[in-house]
Amino acid sequence: MSDTALVRDFRIPPPPPGAELPEPLPEPARDEIRLEAVMAALSDPLRIGVVRKLLLESVDFDHTCTWFELDRPKSSLTHHFRALREAGLIRQRQYGPSRRNQVRIEDLEARFPGLLALIADWSPVSEWSRHR
Repeated sequence: MSDTALVRDFRIPPPPPGAELPEPLPEPARDEIRLEAVMAALSDPLRIGVVRKLLLESVDFDHTCTWFELDRPKSSLTHHFRALREAGLIRQRQYGPSRRNQVRIEDLEARFPGLLALIADWSPVSEWSRHR
């Protein structure tokens, strides 16, 4: 894979005009994001799928967990999103009772250039090919 294949322009839509954003939930600072934590978080297909969907399909500044249409219990989703946040992959903000999510594009591109392009190009292994 050439270096140019790893260059992508990911864009998070801007916040609504005049919107007051809540402070992000606790997350590692840019220089504290560790590759081993990122890779561990991405090792779960659901979590890498969440990051990929945010990169490729975001239509709003940030998205609630229900936007992903994941058929999992709320406690399971809370665990997965916390793992992504604590690894430094996503930023979460609390809006009343819901948390909204976005990929930390600038931080991840600065720390691990090309990683987000690899995530965007990832596709899940089908059940059929997994059991061949």
